[in-house]
Amino acid sequence: MTLFSPNMLWLLTILPLLVLGYVLMLRRQNKRAMRYAYVGMVKAAVGPGTRIRRHIPPALFLVALGIAIFSITRPAAVITLPSQRETIILAMDVSGSMRATDMEPMRISAAQSAAIEFVRELPISARIGVVAFSSNAMTVQRPTDNIEDIVTAISRLAPQRYTAMGSGILTSLKDIFQQGDEDLSEGPPADILGPRGAPLGEAPPEEDVKIVAPGSYTSAIIILLTDGQTNMGTDPIRAAKEAAKKGVRIYTVGFGSEQGGVINFEGHRTHVKLDEFTLRKVAEITRGEYFRAGNRQELKNIYTKLTKQLVMEEHQTEMTGIFAGLAALLVILAAGLSLKWTNRFV
Repeated sequence: MTLFSPNMLWLLTILPLLVLGYVLMLRRQNKRAMRYAYVGMVKAAVGPGTRIRRHIPPALFLVALGIAIFSITRPAAVITLPSQRETIILAMDVSGSMRATDMEPMRISAAQSAAIEFVRELPISARIGVVAFSSNAMTVQRPTDNIEDIVTAISRLAPQRYTAMGSGILTSLKDIFQQGDEDLSEGPPADILGPRGAPLGEAPPEEDVKIVAPGSYTSAIIILLTDGQTNMGTDPIRAAKEAAKKGVRIYTVGFGSEQGGVINFEGHRTHVKLDEFTLRKVAEITRGEYFRAGNRQELKNIYTKLTKQLVMEEHQTEMTGIFAGLAALLVILAAGLSLKWTNRFV
C-alpha cells in the first residue's frame, strides 16, 4: 500500500491527546462521585460489565477518527481487477524467414497454431484484429469478436518476402483508431543498419522522443510477433514512438531459435537471425513487455501468460472512499450503542 499524501499522517498525533483527555474526564467524574454516600453500593449495583461497556462507544469513535485521518492520506493499493481492454491486434510477421524449419514443420505453422490457441482462450468480450506484415503490412481481419473469422484469417497466412515491422505497427494503430494514412504515414523506407552499423533504431537520441502518457490507453494493445530483422518499410522505433504518443502498449514476441535459421531465398541459402535489440526497444518505448520464444512450446507458454495478463490486470487503486466509509460506519455504530446503553451520544 502506498500513500499519495503521507504528509497528513501528523494528524494522527491528535489521537493520544484525545485518549489523555478521556482519562482526565473519567478521573474528574470519579472525584465527583466520591462526594455521594454509599458509592460502594452504587458500584456494586452497576456491576463490572456495565462499567466496561460504557467505554466501548468512545473507543469505537476513537478508532473511527483514526481511520478517517488515515483516509486523508489517500492510501492506494495494487488490486487485481478484470481487464478493461476491448481490442487486441495480432501483428504477425509473414516474411520469407518464417519458412525456416528450425521449428517443425515451419516457423509460420508454429506461430499460427499458438496464435489460434491464444485467440480461443481470450474472453468472448475481446475484439481481435489480425495484421500481417512482410514487404508491407495489411489488415487481414479487422477487430471482431467472431472467433471463427479470426481463426480463418490466421490460418490463411503464408510466408512472402521481406520484413516490414514498423509498417505492421502503424497498420495496427490504424485498425485501433480507424485513422487514415495522413495521420500515420509510413515515411521513407528503412535500412537494415543505422549509422556506423548500429542496429536499426539506435541512432535517434532518447531526448528526441516526444511521448505523451505512454501506456495510458487501456482499451487496446498490440501483440507483435516476428522472427527476423526489419529490411523494408518504416523504422520500427519510429513506429513505436507513434504508438507511445497514443498510449498504446506493444508486447513484442521474438520468435526463433537463438542460433537462427537458414532458408532458401531466391535460389540462395540465407541465414536469418532475430533482432532482439529492436524488439526490446519497441516494448520499452511503449511500456509493453518483450518475450523470447526459442521454440514452439515456449511460444505457447508466452501466449498463455499474455492471456492471463489480458484477462486480469493489476491496477493501483485509491482506497480513500473505502476507509472513509468504514470510519463513518464506526461512528454510526458508536453513536447507536451510546444511545442504547447510556441514552446519550458518545
